Amino acid sequence: MAMTKVEAAKLTNDLLLRGVVETIVKESSVLQLLPFMEVTGTSVQYAREATLPAATFYEVGDTWSEATPTFTQVTANLKILGGDADVDNFIQATYADPNDIEAEVVSNRAKSIAHVFSDSFFNGDAGLNPKTFDGLTKVLSGTGQEVTAGANGAQLTLDMMDQMIDLVLPGKPDAIFLSRRTRRKLSSLRRASGNLLEVDVDQFGQRALFYDGVPLYVDDFVGDTQVQGTSGAVCSSVYAVKFGQGVGVLGLEHGGIQIEQVGELETKDETRWRLKWYTGLSVFSLLGVARVKGILP
Repeated sequence: MAMTKVEAAKLTNDLLLRGVVETIVKESSVLQLLPFMEVTGTSVQYAREATLPAATFYEVGDTWSEATPTFTQVTANLKILGGDADVDNFIQATYADPNDIEAEVVSNRAKSIAHVFSDSFFNGDAGLNPKTFDGLTKVLSGTGQEVTAGANGAQLTLDMMDQMIDLVLPGKPDAIFLSRRTRRKLSSLRRASGNLLEVDVDQFGQRALFYDGVPLYVDDFVGDTQVQGTSGAVCSSVYAVKFGQGVGVLGLEHGGIQIEQVGELETKDETRWRLKWYTGLSVFSLLGVARVKGILP
């Protein structure tokens, strides 16, 4: 059963592990929302629907023809994400509360893991770095699920936002991710049209901005340095996402986030902790994801 890291943290009895999971979730708007599926083995294979079987009208006595859907076989591999955190034994021994300094060092490493996952969620490209997984930008390229602002980039319009939302089926997206710059532009567009972005309470009980009933989440890894045609590295994107198996995007993992005490270092008076996460990303349905690309400032 898939669950988000927010829910997984509530089920964790180990206080250090729970603190790490909560830190990772806090540092990533993606990980607040993304459900994860436990994977047995090193990868998961699934069939992504390509075309529907044809249907037609018939007269009485007509010969009926058989039709079958077509599927694309997709393989999503688990990747190893993590890092080591070294705690100085002298500082730990002389610090007022040794648990505080240890937790702080491990927490800092957890933040970097969250940042790397979020960056890969949008920008990962296994073709350039086989150690990572393909992110939404790579997956969506050439699929027809993209709204291009302009051949060489262009200003965002409300029509582009509406067109992107319409590409996500069935129903509306669960979330829209965008940069701070694009959020400011979107707010300006709504004010100019005589309407403000809606303000409501999201699933975490926090006040959030909404566009057409879909919550907006600013993520600093939706960069403003993307290239579109001859525009140079000054463009950005907006991503609309549905979450869940069969309908959109789902995270993959094996064993969850793990913390190990490696032990004393040979050449330093330090104790090493290792954080590791066997994780990946799957896009079960391309209709569950869309983006506007080539947005100029």
